[in-house]
Amino acid sequence: MSSSSRAAGHGDDDDEPQTPNHWMEWLQRHENNDEDHDEDEGEQDEDYEEHVEEEDHDEDEQDDDDNDDDHEYAGGGIELEVLIEELMGESEDEGEGSHGQGTAPTQRRVVRIGGGRPGRPFLTQREFLALLRGQYLNPAGLETDDDGRPFFGHPGSRGAHRFPKVPSDEGRKLMESGVFGTSDRREPNRKTLARRILDRELGLCDLPSQKVGQGLMAQSMIPSTKPEMVIHYEDPVCCGQFSADGNFFYACVKDFRVRLYDTSSPYNWKHYKTAIYPFGQWTMTDADLSPDNKWLAFSSLQPHVGIAATDPNDTGDPYTLDLADGANVGRNDYNILRGFTIFSIRFSGDGRHIVAGTGANSIVVYDIERRKTLHHVRGHSDDVNAVCFADKMSPHILYSGSDDCTIKVWDTRSLGDGREAGAFVGHTEGLTYIDSKGDGRYILSNSKDQSMKLWDLRMAMSTSRFQESDATAPTRNREYEYDYRWQDYEDYQWFQHPHDNSLVTFRGHKVQRTLIRCHFSPPNSTNSHYVYSGSYDGFVYVWNLDATLAAKINVKSATRDAAARPRSDRRHRMHYRNANGWEAMVRDVGWHPNAPMLVASAWSGPDQDGGTASLHSFNEAGSDEGEPTMGIPVDEKLEPYESRGYHGW
Repeated sequence: MSSSSRAAGHGDDDDEPQTPNHWMEWLQRHENNDEDHDEDEGEQDEDYEEHVEEEDHDEDEQDDDDNDDDHEYAGGGIELEVLIEELMGESEDEGEGSHGQGTAPTQRRVVRIGGGRPGRPFLTQREFLALLRGQYLNPAGLETDDDGRPFFGHPGSRGAHRFPKVPSDEGRKLMESGVFGTSDRREPNRKTLARRILDRELGLCDLPSQKVGQGLMAQSMIPSTKPEMVIHYEDPVCCGQFSADGNFFYACVKDFRVRLYDTSSPYNWKHYKTAIYPFGQWTMTDADLSPDNKWLAFSSLQPHVGIAATDPNDTGDPYTLDLADGANVGRNDYNILRGFTIFSIRFSGDGRHIVAGTGANSIVVYDIERRKTLHHVRGHSDDVNAVCFADKMSPHILYSGSDDCTIKVWDTRSLGDGREAGAFVGHTEGLTYIDSKGDGRYILSNSKDQSMKLWDLRMAMSTSRFQESDATAPTRNREYEYDYRWQDYEDYQWFQHPHDNSLVTFRGHKVQRTLIRCHFSPPNSTNSHYVYSGSYDGFVYVWNLDATLAAKINVKSATRDAAARPRSDRRHRMHYRNANGWEAMVRDVGWHPNAPMLVASAWSGPDQDGGTASLHSFNEAGSDEGEPTMGIPVDEKLEPYESRGYHGW
């Protein structure tokens, strides 16, 4: 069943709307005209009016087969054709001609809403609601992508070709340059790991070939989905990383506790310390190790940074640094000194300073020895979600990533004037994380536009060019609204930034709900050959430098097996006794610097209100044959669940 309503005309009252707000006003203004027109339509519009109250409940239901009707485009106006299907009882009839004929209660839903030139497909209900709300609205009118579907996105970003090319030519050049490991592209028959080990042991290769083969062996040992161990926590795990030497691992959990584990034997972990953050607010946001691995800094949604010793013999309480002390943060209407939230912290290369990205759109540089804020620079127009230093050995060049979609380059020696030294643009949504390769040149970023990008410091946009070109205009003037905390990001929202100065763009993962992190793979255990990221869908994504996918590690599946075990906290017991509703979102991933293993730190559980840290290692077989078996679930102190005396329900 279908009904159509036409609103066309001229003059002030009938001008075609051009903005989202005008659409809503125009529809309301023509409501009476629509009612007069509907009298001629009979029972068709009665079905539509009866459906309006139920439309939002069925917003996600769509029918992809209704493309056969012709529509006419009326110049100076717009024609909407609404297809409605009737549902008998609890069953759902698919197709345009499905109507209930019995006496059972009838429900109706909108299947398609169409308009435009003949041959154009219908709009789905979600697309039409997006049109009314001003999302993806193209002022030039309805266009189609390469598949003939209506398109509402950024002008010039239609079709599959709008996405970056995969494999990336620039990424392929980097793979062959030797900076990111060894390329085996020239080998006609790529050898297995066992064959390379045999060649090495028999001495069948000369020294240069042995070096190449060693790198290729390291690159081939990507961890697999089957976990060695799954650590369960009562609260979500915010981040987790290995120390630079691989001797210990820290897990920063939402309960304001940081657990430290001895990993000097990578396959035999030991819990040795828990640091408590006494002034936490809502959640932990970040943690970082000092260059000498002696101190661990951690932060929350406030201007205080906790510092704890990593030495197991140091049993003292953590001490705090007040980054708002001496910072020019101003006062509010009640003459109370305002603070700020901290989203990211990093130690400088010499360990003397801590830099923080804040919710005050600023970067704070703090002197640890003097207990004094050196700089508080408001260098962005939105939250600064990530900061990092370009070089592990130098405290001078600093990066900051913000919700204003930019990465800015700073020289700490000239921060006093508040001007950046350069900028990177290319993301179309806010940044969630940035990571430096540590060589002073390459940087990696994750963004809410569901992409990860690789940048070269030599290609940074100068300050003058950044200002003259108004490089942030394409992201400031978006024609849609998107909140990554609860909305899905559709492919047709993505567009190529006109000033994009990145090298390679990586896509496929999901960056939603929280600030998901990305990293370069370590040089020893992987030959620096990969980049990787967590994801909202419960996977760890590992890419080659040419943007092709090297591996996907299914953390959601790996952690589900232990989900039915009861929890100590009463609020979790009813949730965790059944694994059918298990969810996992990987927020951070730490790759061991010397062994072929990684740890995925996740929010897990039916409501993602628990946490897991799953240890994944390279394994050519499906599972180990020895003891203990793989995938053992343990608690935060690495004790099996059975030893804690839990009782099932």
